[in-house]
Amino acid sequence: MFHQDVAERRYGQNRASGIFHALAEQRRYLSHENLLLLQETNAVREELHEYRKAGGGTIVENTTQGIARDLPCLKQLAKDTGVHIIGGAGYYVDATHSEATRKMTVEKLTDIIISEILHGADGTEIRCGVIGEIGCSWPITDSEKKVLQATAHAQTELGCPVIIHPGRNPGAPAEIVRLLQEAGGDISKTVMSHLDRTIFDNGELLEFAKMGSYLEYDLFGTEMLNYVYNLEVDMPSDSQRVKALAFLVQEGYEDNIVIAHDIHTKNRLTKYGGHGYSHILKNIVPKMLRRGINQTQVDKILIDNPKRWLTFK
Repeated sequence: MFHQDVAERRYGQNRASGIFHALAEQRRYLSHENLLLLQETNAVREELHEYRKAGGGTIVENTTQGIARDLPCLKQLAKDTGVHIIGGAGYYVDATHSEATRKMTVEKLTDIIISEILHGADGTEIRCGVIGEIGCSWPITDSEKKVLQATAHAQTELGCPVIIHPGRNPGAPAEIVRLLQEAGGDISKTVMSHLDRTIFDNGELLEFAKMGSYLEYDLFGTEMLNYVYNLEVDMPSDSQRVKALAFLVQEGYEDNIVIAHDIHTKNRLTKYGGHGYSHILKNIVPKMLRRGINQTQVDKILIDNPKRWLTFK
């Protein structure tokens, strides 16, 4: 499962974007077959080759326990393509927690997360390089709170990066940050993902930005009429996402922005007519430059900020 990607190197030239089928994107979760991205190893390998040709150097792969993490596959794909792939430790949303996970103490969860980073995960010696994507529902469940506390404790011990999947409510990101802070987490080493489907008011966005996390707009390539998980949300277009980035840059947050694609279904691959892993590098970067984000700022968003976040303290 390929969940997230962040560019680390210089990128190639712009190419024309294909027509995006918003209604097809809306139906993606209604097709069970579309959800089985783990069947598409060969297609993902080709995507990674193209991603590297476009200038991409690293993928942050956020699949965690409970949602078909396959670290041996990631290791082989990295070897085959020359793209660095960083695996994610920890647990996703409560709906994916096993009964055993729900019964674990914070201390036990902490030990598991630390072990996945220091020694290896899923019975392998393949070590994860980031905690997350740690999943939270809305309201946050008791099991998710324990995982957040364990995440903060593990981060304190290791000085490692963390990435969070917030619940679908504008207040969710701030609530998660408060819980992490109370448990001793380092917010300056934490990415809050999916802001493009979570906080829409600029005033609320700036209030959250003051809390100090990385601000991630990671649904580039995803456009739909109705967001099936929250019909109150009007999913932004890529152009609106770029506009939000330009706003944050103008407000002085260029050192806190990261972006990605959140590719986790077959229809997002170029094999099935999607934009693929190179969409940001080929299509979004030129749009950013045309909308007032300069080259130095683009480099920060795609290279410097991910590098700083991913470096252990």
